[in-house]
Amino acid sequence: MKLFCFGYGQVAKAFISNLLKKKVKLNLTISTRKNSSYKKLDNFEFENLEFNENFYDKKILEKLNLYDYILISVPPINSKDLFLEHLSNHIAENSKIKSILYLSSTSVYGDHNGAWVNEDSETKPKTKMGLDRLKIENKWLEFSKRKKLPIQIFRLAGIYSENNNAVTRLQNKKSFLVIKENHFFSRIHVKDISEILYLSLVDIKENQIYNLADNKPASSVEITSFASKLIGCELPTKVNFEDLEDGVLKDFYRDSKKVSNEKIKKELNYSFIYPSYKEGLSH
Repeated sequence: MKLFCFGYGQVAKAFISNLLKKKVKLNLTISTRKNSSYKKLDNFEFENLEFNENFYDKKILEKLNLYDYILISVPPINSKDLFLEHLSNHIAENSKIKSILYLSSTSVYGDHNGAWVNEDSETKPKTKMGLDRLKIENKWLEFSKRKKLPIQIFRLAGIYSENNNAVTRLQNKKSFLVIKENHFFSRIHVKDISEILYLSLVDIKENQIYNLADNKPASSVEITSFASKLIGCELPTKVNFEDLEDGVLKDFYRDSKKVSNEKIKKELNYSFIYPSYKEGLSH
């Protein structure tokens, strides 16, 4: 598999690690904002090429001519997608891409007052993150249609992992309890994301949008209460939603929705490693 990863955050790392564990023969290059160099993951070495809003290593163009799959996990920067801005025409003219995987966010749905949403639900974001994500999604879909390049868009719910979750935040004293009536959100373990991305390359469904969320949406109070009982600690300080300062956290709590994963389970026949936060936090 010839894979180029734009961005090297927790999802990209988990995806690459999963491919290596499956003994996939991997030809890999990544890009990050830092100077070009070589990196190593699970004793596997690969090249990192610099790519940011001010500069990109021209070796990226050479690599893209050779690669089959592209994973884009970089969020919008100044409301723009750097790949679309600088590299999209190049891959349209020169590459032999089998699939582009674009990681978006369930923030594109906006606030649905705690109701269920699926891939066909109305997208009505009001936060900057949601507006930017939806704008970039539409640009990718238009580009894909115009240039006849296959793309799969994955709308990720809140991501947690073994090292970053409700339990670790309590242990590190970095947690507080936001109180807001009828607030629901969905989440997904990074290992489930990495497995779904792998399956999406085994059985490519062109020009599709998928929600990536587990089976059990819940409030932050429910999750934090479960985590505190799990490790035997007191609940953290309570903060009313109205008292939060404006910013990313307050934007997060403005939206309430339950994200359906029926499409991913049906089309990819996927069974979750961690069907809910209870399994994910308890393992």
